[in-house]
Amino acid sequence: MQQDALSCRMSGAAAEPGAITLEELDGMAEEPGPDSPCHSPGGRQDGAEQERLLSYWQSVGRGHEVDVPSDMAQPIQQLTRNNQQQERESIPFTLIHRKEKFGEVLYEKRQYGKAKWACIKMQEQQYEQSICLGFMKIMKYICEQNSSGLYLGMTIPIVTIVHTNESHAEITRSVTVAYYLPELLQDHPPQPYDPDIIIEEWPPTVVYTRSFRGVTNEDSIMREINLLAELLESPELCLQNIFIVAGYTNPAAANRHNEIWFLQRP
Repeated sequence: MQQDALSCRMSGAAAEPGAITLEELDGMAEEPGPDSPCHSPGGRQDGAEQERLLSYWQSVGRGHEVDVPSDMAQPIQQLTRNNQQQERESIPFTLIHRKEKFGEVLYEKRQYGKAKWACIKMQEQQYEQSICLGFMKIMKYICEQNSSGLYLGMTIPIVTIVHTNESHAEITRSVTVAYYLPELLQDHPPQPYDPDIIIEEWPPTVVYTRSFRGVTNEDSIMREINLLAELLESPELCLQNIFIVAGYTNPAAANRHNEIWFLQRP
């Protein structure tokens, strides 16, 4: 049910330059001016734009020890052109309870309905490499590499399922990046061309969720897990080693919006 937040920098440190994100692409989607090298007729303009965007993603990817292949050029361009904030579909939920203190929301209890998700499991050497490579595969699926041949549209948040080790002291290398299928596609989801992407139907789920601002990396995720566990009256009612990180805003922003989700036991 994760990551507007979608990015090869989802788990990067705050001081790192640049980002590969869906939200970052808002600014890059602006039309080039007449003096821009991308301002040329027809296919020449498209080709120049693709080259410019691909070069940007590749330069940022190198900083995260991730290669962005040349076949990402068209999906990057398409996502850039279609990534308008007003067109993003939010995942529906019912608010059950909100815990507040002195006007601050400590956490919310929500009910999410049964829904279909496009999921990919990753297990790279580093957490952010898994997020980056998984997202690029999901991005291709969104951008026409599916049985419908259509651009599917963005939904928020993009979520990452993370697991902790037996001692609950750190996050394991295995993560799942998941994209909620838009409402119009829930009954008949387009099938991915990539065999690594699986369409899963998630059952109705009650989650306890707390917002936090800033970067999403191993340290910040573990900090937020521990904080929410302290705030809940009965944390034992939730799964103890599976959590969700949801991203809503540009992970390159200084004050980005994320959530940590605890899943209530069935």
